[in-house]
Order: sequence, then structure tokens, then C-alpha cells
Amino acid sequence: MQALTDPLTDLEIDAARTRIAGAVVRTPLVPMRDGRIRLKLECLQPVGSYKIRGATNALKAALESGARIEAIVTASAGNFGQAIAAAAKALALPIVIHVPDNAARVKVDNLKRMGATVREHAFADWWRIMETRDTGDAGTFFHPVCEREVIAGAATIGAEIVEDLPDVEAVLIPIGGGGLASGIAQAIKRRRPGCRILAVETDTAMPLKAALAAGGPVTVERRASFIDGMGSTRVLDAMWPLLKRLVDDVVIVTVAEVEAAIRTLAADHHVIAEGAGAAAVAAASKAGIDKSVAIVSGGNIDQTELGRILAQPS
Repeated sequence: MQALTDPLTDLEIDAARTRIAGAVVRTPLVPMRDGRIRLKLECLQPVGSYKIRGATNALKAALESGARIEAIVTASAGNFGQAIAAAAKALALPIVIHVPDNAARVKVDNLKRMGATVREHAFADWWRIMETRDTGDAGTFFHPVCEREVIAGAATIGAEIVEDLPDVEAVLIPIGGGGLASGIAQAIKRRRPGCRILAVETDTAMPLKAALAAGGPVTVERRASFIDGMGSTRVLDAMWPLLKRLVDDVVIVTVAEVEAAIRTLAADHHVIAEGAGAAAVAAASKAGIDKSVAIVSGGNIDQTELGRILAQPS
């Protein structure tokens, strides 16, 4: 059995693409008005985020292996939970999802409508579940980040990008647990080794920037904001070897810059993005790299927050 940090193979990525076919959208790569940045619109997925790729691949791979799954347990800020809850519902499996108390209400409400049992925690307690997988629930735990098949699901995004833009120069990716960046980077660097992988963090939580500076994961201060799909107090130890190897640099954006990117996406491109989804767009605008791709990772934003942001002057 291969370790989480072993490089993904072409066979694994191809298998993931086969498993998720029909369940996910092959999202478009849309140019922004500046002509330099392209948007990978994962907000167009059936559950509103890229997470459906990894969740579908992980669950199908487990079933293919003969695993006996009687119930599903996971921890999620909302998007992975929605993706695996949809799969659980199709299989008539009960599911328990542990969420942080700052998760967008639209995500939590969707989980409940999908039949999931939702348990809310203070962020620090929720992050401990992310680190330990310990919930006390009966069932098969699917980690939203630290699963090889979840990362392979994310890698399908990278495979699509290289096919659609073979000479891509940089990909900007919001960092939560690191599964998205790790998957995309491995697929792209197999075909385009010189492409720069730029992780995006907000100035409210910069654990990867701190880890790269310190040479390993360290605990940092995290300030709460409406941006719930990224940012933590520490890089997951299990993900550090991958992120250290695959990420070329970190671009920091402010909450105000993310809000401005949300307004730009809505006004210029008719795209609704959540905070994490717009963060890469804000970072791409700052980086100014030709033939760059910003991953619009999701579009699940509370209507009240969206209204507040769109009402602000551009």
C-alpha cells in the first residue's frame, strides 16, 4: 500500500478520472478580461465545489476494494461534507459530519437537508479531529484531506488544466488542508515541471508561509473571517512533506482583496465565488504572471455575506 506522500502515478489519476466521470463536471478554463489569468471554475460542480472529485473517488475506491461501509464519518468545513453526503445518500448510508462553528450557514443547512447528522465544534476542537480523526462515532472515517484517493481526485483538476492550457506558467490554489494543492501540483508537474505552484493564504491565517519559513509546521494565530474554506492554525503534519515538495511559494492576500475579487467575478464574469474560491483570483491579480490559472474552488457563500460584499463600492 502506497503512503500518502508517495508521488501519485498516472494510473491513479486516470483511475480517479474514470471513477468520477458522470458525477462531476469537467469545468471550463475561462479567461479573465486581463487576458493573463484563466479561471478554473470548480464552483460549477454539482455541490458547488471541487470537493466532489475527491469524495467521489475516495468512496468508490473504498467500495471497489471490498471495504464494508455501514456508516460514514467525516470532518469538514462544509464542502467535502456536502460532496460525501450526496454519495452517502445515494447509497442509503447514514453519515455524521463534524463542522467548525464558523462554517457558512448555507453549507451547514445543505448538509442537514441532505440527511446528514451535523455536529458543530469550536474551531480548535474541530481542528483536533482533523489532526487525529478521533470523533467517537461508529463508521468509516473519510478524511477531507489526508487520503490518497482524495488527493488523486483533486489531481484530476490538474490533468484537465494541462490538457486545456499545455503551456501554463503558474497555478494559484487556496490552501486549507493542502489536498487541493497537492493533487493539482502532482498532475501538472508530471507534464509541465516548470509550472509554478503558488499557494494562497489570507493574512488572517498563514500556517503554510510560517511552516516554509521555519522548516516545519508551527502553530500560528488565526483570526476569524467570513472565509471559512481555507486557513488554519497549523499545517497538518501528514501533509507537510507533500506541501514542502510541491509548493513553490505562498501569496498572501487580505480579506479586502478577497472581497474585491468576489465583486469582480460577479460583475465581470457572472461567477459567484465563496471566500476561498475568490482568494486565488485575488492572488493571481497580484502575481501578474502570464498564462496563470486561478482555482475558483467553490461558490458556497452565505447570501447575507454575498449581499454585504456586493453592496460595497468596487
